[in-house]
Amino acid sequence: MEKLCSKTAKINELLSRYGVKFGIYKNGVFKEQLFPFDAIPRIIQKDEFDYLERGLKQRVNALNAFLGDIYGKKQIVADGVIPEEFIFSSSGFLPQCDGVKPPKGIFSHISGIDLVQSKDNQWYILEDNLRVPSGASYPMIARELCRRSSPETFAHTPIYDNRDYADLLKEVMDHVNTGGINVIVTPGRYNAAFFEHSYFAEKTGAVLTTGSDLVVENDNLYYVDYNGRKQRVGAVYRRISDEYLDPMTFNEESVIGVPHIFSAYKKGNVALLNAPGNGIADDKGIYYFVPKMIRYYLGEEPILNNAPTYLPYYEEDMKFVLANFDKLVIKDVAEAGGYGVVFGSSLTKEKKAEFIEMLKAEPRRFIAQEIIDFYDLDIIDDDGNKVQRKADLRAFVLTDGTTKVWRSGLTRFTRNPDSFIVNSSQGGGFKDTWILSR
Repeated sequence: MEKLCSKTAKINELLSRYGVKFGIYKNGVFKEQLFPFDAIPRIIQKDEFDYLERGLKQRVNALNAFLGDIYGKKQIVADGVIPEEFIFSSSGFLPQCDGVKPPKGIFSHISGIDLVQSKDNQWYILEDNLRVPSGASYPMIARELCRRSSPETFAHTPIYDNRDYADLLKEVMDHVNTGGINVIVTPGRYNAAFFEHSYFAEKTGAVLTTGSDLVVENDNLYYVDYNGRKQRVGAVYRRISDEYLDPMTFNEESVIGVPHIFSAYKKGNVALLNAPGNGIADDKGIYYFVPKMIRYYLGEEPILNNAPTYLPYYEEDMKFVLANFDKLVIKDVAEAGGYGVVFGSSLTKEKKAEFIEMLKAEPRRFIAQEIIDFYDLDIIDDDGNKVQRKADLRAFVLTDGTTKVWRSGLTRFTRNPDSFIVNSSQGGGFKDTWILSR
């Protein structure tokens, strides 16, 4: 392990050289930056991962059932489990998807579930990412470089091999493919995760395309290569957000989508991974109801717990939030990437008063959570010293005919000793995640 850790700087040099970066496009400016890698792995024991695996499968199965219901009969609303307002006021609910059933009935093919481990060794779900979750490529290529740098470390440690993610992803695409080739649609190199798009295209054998390479004719989707030859497309792993996917159906100003692709999808002629409309299931307000979904759809008690969460939408919860404001973290349900997160204790008296007025005026817009003291992981800082920082884990769950949990994951950590926010867009780094096989 010491030899591997001593190679941290070299591995980061190679990651930069291979273009393993994270891009941020903000205020009209694109900036690429290294996603800093720390060679000290997060290690999860086999029995502990077996427990996580059961809980993650259960959660994703319930979320897929919810999506099928909410764009179908909406029985969970009719039965009063989730208030109607929470569904139809969410920006993630797309009326255009109402009544549309995806191929094989799967909505979330690739789910990125964010967890944290508390200091008393309890695991909590922080977020469900069911739209375009990213990040699996980073531990894959980091493991590859670590294996080259210190092969003896891996020869003598019983770790599950994480190179199978591409096979799992291809199996999912093949399972829902309606006839034709698999493609990965990227917005282009200015997307934050462009490296991942190209990496997975290479690893799965799918064709890397942009929207301009695809055309819909007679409700079928075709890839047009550089020779003008057309090939039918059966499955699209799309890395484009819902609103930009099809300018004929969603945002008419989109120049990165594919005109009429949604029509082909509605006819069942092409599979879209993940399904449009999944944003309703990873709305932070809907997150509150996932344990109820598990009981409702599966008839089971949740294996993994949510972080203790309160909805100001409910009068009782609003009273609790106002009485305990300084002890809570407040999240804007429409934000992501670590943005829209406010720690009550960090606000001045004036800012607190302003925020509370906004909270009272727009209670559906926010959730409040108790602050979980994350488990600290060792990292090597910029001066070469071993220090401890807060970290989370993004687990990847893939669904085809069955639901599978990848035996690896993306561990993200904050480089700021005073911060709980680990997102790459906020300057965080990442680690490999070792799942012990015995």
